Amino acid sequence: MLKLFIGNKNYSSWSMRAWVLMRQFGIDFEEVMVRFDGFSPDSIFKKRIGEISPAGQVPVLVDADLAVWDTLAIAEYLAERFPEIPMWPRHPAHRARARSICAEMHGGFSALRSACPMNIEARLPEVGALAWRDRPAVRADVARIVSMWSELLREHQGPMLFGHFTIADAYYAPVVMRLMTYNLPVPPDISLYMARVAQLDGVRAWIDGALLERDFLDFEEPYRLGRG
Repeated sequence: MLKLFIGNKNYSSWSMRAWVLMRQFGIDFEEVMVRFDGFSPDSIFKKRIGEISPAGQVPVLVDADLAVWDTLAIAEYLAERFPEIPMWPRHPAHRARARSICAEMHGGFSALRSACPMNIEARLPEVGALAWRDRPAVRADVARIVSMWSELLREHQGPMLFGHFTIADAYYAPVVMRLMTYNLPVPPDISLYMARVAQLDGVRAWIDGALLERDFLDFEEPYRLGRG
């Protein structure tokens, strides 16, 4: 059976992408959660993940003797291993575009990711309001995301970015979580898309798991002293 090594569901946005992808498409796997206790070389987390992946980061997909790390590499591996499942859009042009926006997420939106770390359990509108007011780069990141999503939803007529659920929706699911946690302003069509993503079975299951953790990690939360 496939094994997927992940970090805390409340905080680990990259783990969420791979987990939701597999869960939503009904791919059977064993979840192995390695709790974040810090990211120094001598942390339990780094030692445990370092035994599996030289990158020392989550997620890591293990298939027999093969370890695949990096969320995009995991997505590509799964798409090849299960070709009967339409993880990418079937049309070549749409597939290329889906890969492009996933790569954009992979290497971009650093301002949003820095100012608004994923925290599913929390509701932090006041933190979001300050980031929106004081950080033009956050506003620019959100504007790009809104433009991208709106264009794709119009072109493919929803309910997901490419009509049906694909790797692209899994890739942007943690962005949906961030926009909700920090109550960042988005237009109505984007709010509706966010609501649909949040109600996907795979996303709902991840959220439920995150809420059950009740594991406050102060190094992941520079903006509050404890759970609300």
